[in-house]
Amino acid sequence: MACRIHIGLFTVMMVAATALPAGAQLLPQVTPKPAKAPATQPAQIVVETSPNAEVYLDDQYTGRASSEGRLVIGNPKPGEHNLRVSLAGKRDFQRKMTVVAGKEAKIVAALADLPTAGSVRENSKDGLKYVWIPPGTFMMGCSPGDDECNDDEKPSHQTAISRGFWIGQTEVTVRAYKRFAAATGRQMPVDPNFNSGWANDGMPIVMVSWDDAHDFCTWAGGRLPTEAEWEYAARGGNPEARYGKLDEIAWYDKNSGGQTHEVAQKRANGFGLSDALGNVWEWVDDWYDHNYYQNSPPQDPSGPKSGQYRVLRGGSWSLIPSVIRVSFRYSLNTAVRNYVIGVRCGGEVVNP
Repeated sequence: MACRIHIGLFTVMMVAATALPAGAQLLPQVTPKPAKAPATQPAQIVVETSPNAEVYLDDQYTGRASSEGRLVIGNPKPGEHNLRVSLAGKRDFQRKMTVVAGKEAKIVAALADLPTAGSVRENSKDGLKYVWIPPGTFMMGCSPGDDECNDDEKPSHQTAISRGFWIGQTEVTVRAYKRFAAATGRQMPVDPNFNSGWANDGMPIVMVSWDDAHDFCTWAGGRLPTEAEWEYAARGGNPEARYGKLDEIAWYDKNSGGQTHEVAQKRANGFGLSDALGNVWEWVDDWYDHNYYQNSPPQDPSGPKSGQYRVLRGGSWSLIPSVIRVSFRYSLNTAVRNYVIGVRCGGEVVNP
């Protein structure tokens, strides 16, 4: 209700407030809309490397770097991944990496030149020398004219090794294994009578299981070679059952005197490897399958996916000549340790 009041020259209009019903509001309540969360950007990996280099994520080809040396991998799954960059004539770049959702991961993959065939470098961690084995193709399995082959060495088959690798110039020595034991807090294996107290550091280490061998090579920065890599390197470019006259190249039952001998006392093969035959058996990475050669992949075979036994190669000081051949295959339970079993490491043991 309104009324007029005259005060002097002025007229004042007064308005009486109208009572509102209980709970009523003069203006309606407005609930603000929640702010939209910013859209999550997909993760990506940006690789900067050599022009035309091939890029692999978890061994899956993702593309080739541009002429400017750049490749973007869009929307990779968050988590751990293995990145590999390859280019002919260059050493592969490999790195483990973590992808975070919505984030960009930038990787600079510098590709170093490959070493030349037969290059020798020392690994500062284990103190051993390693030889560069170039990529190549060879006949794996029973050698031409070899009438002592077992069925598991057949058929002979062409095998390509597509990437070069380092491999020990010698078997792992007692001296190198002592470094490993000291660095990791492990006990040395039980010493043999012919090297009491592990007094002779130049002899090959023995009494190592497959796991011991695997752990040593991993500690040294490498890995166990595959069976195919081992045979390719052991042949040294020679297609025959042995890379030289037996007594010139190997310690075996007729000339060993019943024990191992210091490494590198016999003539090396064409790649410069000593004791690839004889002295001690060498564990390799592969599981054993008697019939594996029936369906072995033609390039970079890595053995069966699983098995009961692992493969050993090369023979030892205790064996007859028919076993001391580059194609001979032997298998044992991974836990076995013996005075005739040692190891030779390979892989990326030496970095530029």
